[in-house]
Amino acid sequence: MALVAGIDSSTQSCKVVVRDAGSGALVRQGTAPHPPGTEIDPEHWWTALLTAVEQAGGLGDVAAVSVAAQQHGMIALDRDGRVIRPALLWNDTRSAAAAENLVAEIGDEPVERDAEPRGERGAERWAAAVGLVPVASFTVTKLRWLADHEPDAAARIAAVALPHDWLTWRLSGAQSLTTLRTDRSDASGTGYFDAVSGVYRRDLLALALRREPGDVERIVLPTVAGPEETAGRGDTSAGWGHLLLGPGCGDNAGAALGLDLRPGEALMSLGTSGVVAAVATVATRDATGAVAGFADATGRHLPLACTLNASRVLDTTGALLGVGHDELSRLALSAPPGAAGLVLVPYLEGERTPNLPTATGSLHGLTPASMTPPNLARAAVEGVLCLMAGCLDALRAQGVRIGRVSLVGGGARSRAVQEIAPAILGVPVAAPAPGEYVADGAARQAAAVLARSGGAAPPSWHRPDAVTRTAEPLPSVLDRYREVAATVAATIKSRRG
Repeated sequence: MALVAGIDSSTQSCKVVVRDAGSGALVRQGTAPHPPGTEIDPEHWWTALLTAVEQAGGLGDVAAVSVAAQQHGMIALDRDGRVIRPALLWNDTRSAAAAENLVAEIGDEPVERDAEPRGERGAERWAAAVGLVPVASFTVTKLRWLADHEPDAAARIAAVALPHDWLTWRLSGAQSLTTLRTDRSDASGTGYFDAVSGVYRRDLLALALRREPGDVERIVLPTVAGPEETAGRGDTSAGWGHLLLGPGCGDNAGAALGLDLRPGEALMSLGTSGVVAAVATVATRDATGAVAGFADATGRHLPLACTLNASRVLDTTGALLGVGHDELSRLALSAPPGAAGLVLVPYLEGERTPNLPTATGSLHGLTPASMTPPNLARAAVEGVLCLMAGCLDALRAQGVRIGRVSLVGGGARSRAVQEIAPAILGVPVAAPAPGEYVADGAARQAAAVLARSGGAAPPSWHRPDAVTRTAEPLPSVLDRYREVAATVAATIKSRRG
């Protein structure tokens, strides 16, 4: 029985699953925590990986391994391969002003290989170039922040890597910067890689670092490997010379692969933030910035829209009512659809879709009849789902077909969320059993790499079991939410003006 391993290096922890390469059956697993913060020495990730691997029984009998990890994190390396400064994670917002500047500057600066009309400006030119518009999360904005605030560190950059690139490189022994490898899914989130042409936009990298394009030609960017291409072998000195290394992927692409999503299907992750990512055969280029045109881990595309508010809305509502998640679900399901007119617009921590960073949450439709615990619980669940329906709308506006949604993440464990979701979202909703789907996706990639290395086709793993629910749509609930949310947005924008 050949074994493969998948590694998920997330913001909070590292998880390792070891699975049978042929069937996908779970053999063993391990986990280790990461320290908190938005600025982290990558060595902590490496230490956690080693701990999680040890807890999972080691890699001695494993034939291939792939790493999936949090996207966008900036790891700057010097010419000796040393980390220049702690990595800036996706959720480090210090580069928000840098993002705004980059959007403004590209409208005025000539950009090499830009086949779009020169009349295009700002967000439209970014979307045309790389399929996304810079926000604080993306790597390109963090590089601009570094150039402006730590120019000496920026001047020392010899290579730029993302978390999964760097961990794969460490597994290989980290002998040379030229052996850095990545994949389309993670590269597509940097802001300087075009997933359609498969080309790094070094002109945009130069713009971020405030250099001339020719000055960044020597900076090593990880070679982009194909979905089932071997990215190297394990470190011989560590006893891993037998290991084939997969190209790895970003975490959302890993989850989509672990869930075995196909074109027309989307994952909806309800964690601290909410994410909708759909497998698509055609790339998106959304100049509004609502949809990021990422790639997936199979050679297709994974357009993504996200919110800042998801499961924490349910946590907070439960805390207010003094109940746990199970009781919150019971209360919500005991209330009528529409919560007797009570509408919660859940912008508790600002919002990204729609883009209202200074917004706060608001409760509307308060009457003696609506002010009950069941109605508040129902309004919280409906508010989160209506917010996520906005992400589906943003994807569909870009021509993305979505006929089925798979719910994952902590918030997806709520029975009320599972039962109300199909009526709000208007599509069948699958609820897979809780699992490590990012790590599973990495393991599945490793199995495909192993098979291809021997000239065989990738194995067919069993699709994760899921309970799929359908329901009659509730357009009146969604319409009422949209009406209230539009009023809230107009009020916020008028105050800003």
